[in-house]
Amino acid sequence: MKLVSNEKTEQNTVTLKFTIAKDVFDAQTEKVYNRKKNKITIQGFRPGKAPRHMIEKIYGKGVFYEDALNDLLPGEYAEALKESGIKAVAQPEIDVESIDENGVLVVAKVTVKPEVEIEGYAGIALSKETVKVTEKEVEEELENVRSRQGREIEVTDRPAKNGDTANIDYEGFADGVAFEGGKAEKQDLKLGSNTFIPGFEDQVIGHSVGDEFEIQVTFPTEYHAPELAGKDATFKIKLNGLKYTELPEVDDEFAKDVSEFDTLAEYKADLKAKIQKRKEAEADRVFEGKLADALVEKLEVALPEAMVNAEAENMLRDYDMNLRQNGLDLKTYLKYTGKELNDLREDFKPRAEKQLKLRLALEKIAQKENLSVTEEEIKKEIADLAAAYNMSADDVKAYVAKEDLENDLLSRKAMDLVKSTAKKPRASKKKASTEEPAGEQPAENKENKAE
Repeated sequence: MKLVSNEKTEQNTVTLKFTIAKDVFDAQTEKVYNRKKNKITIQGFRPGKAPRHMIEKIYGKGVFYEDALNDLLPGEYAEALKESGIKAVAQPEIDVESIDENGVLVVAKVTVKPEVEIEGYAGIALSKETVKVTEKEVEEELENVRSRQGREIEVTDRPAKNGDTANIDYEGFADGVAFEGGKAEKQDLKLGSNTFIPGFEDQVIGHSVGDEFEIQVTFPTEYHAPELAGKDATFKIKLNGLKYTELPEVDDEFAKDVSEFDTLAEYKADLKAKIQKRKEAEADRVFEGKLADALVEKLEVALPEAMVNAEAENMLRDYDMNLRQNGLDLKTYLKYTGKELNDLREDFKPRAEKQLKLRLALEKIAQKENLSVTEEEIKKEIADLAAAYNMSADDVKAYVAKEDLENDLLSRKAMDLVKSTAKKPRASKKKASTEEPAGEQPAENKENKAE
């Protein structure tokens, strides 16, 4: 590769001209010929025996050029970038200007990182929420742990009561006619959970295992099935079984069973500390998110469209990977949602633009503040990543470029600086209203007609 010129032609665009040496191109063309000759049939020659000049005479001199260029261009383009010192931020527009006795002349339009400016990033008027753990939160956490330790016991000697889990067969009728979705067998129903329509569970209470009975209910007027909304219905029920959950006593013995502590007091103190840590992490995440929004607003930049498109494409690829890890794929997801692939790309673009702006803002802050990263910090980051993903340090090094690690660490340091200089906003003289507007209530999501 020989770099011919390196010229900024548009805002955020550099045009590179470079040549691929004739001997390099010829050698690659010969490799393509040898790779493809067995698939080319010419009358009078056995497969794979037709001379190259004969193939070129029939199909044209450039019959192998495209494949040869596809093989060579990635490496040659990378060398041109390296020699020019340009850092591309998107795939280039590449045009082969000529192929002659001097080799191949290539023109590449390269999108480069835009110039940015940011001021006022220190001393942003924003404070992190002060978190406090209440006794109620500790008790709720304790109850969650307790419920997981419960054991289910079959009920045979009494009628159903609130809190039991009833296993039932049922079939629903409206105006004497069975309706679609109103029938099920061997379905578990936690009595008192309000999972089914109002009045259903209350009328199961008091019945014993083996009972067959009818109940009367009225569907809510806002029920999701219009043909049943507001209608009276009869359900025929068979109670197949009952069980309840026996919960352990919350005492020192309980603490010993579920933790490394000997007393309930010690265990509750540990729960409180963990809740505190969790709430502080969430408060920090929210705080950092608000700071990120503030930095994006303060950033002065003209983002190249190609850069945004490339970032959105990366997000799309990551999304596809996450779907596959959960047993789905992008094609199936699009089918379920009724979306087109381009629609999904467009959905990612606003987030891609914001993410890029934040990254550029933090890079600029790191530059202005002369922040740096030590080799020890990089080693620690590699070790942390290796532990997090159960990989070796060498695997991490092979997977993540050192430059990317450095940039991530610098961005983190820049955000830490912004966080450390943030100031508590001045209190408004105008008394804030203590009333909050009522938000929309989430609609009920009932799975079937009886629920």
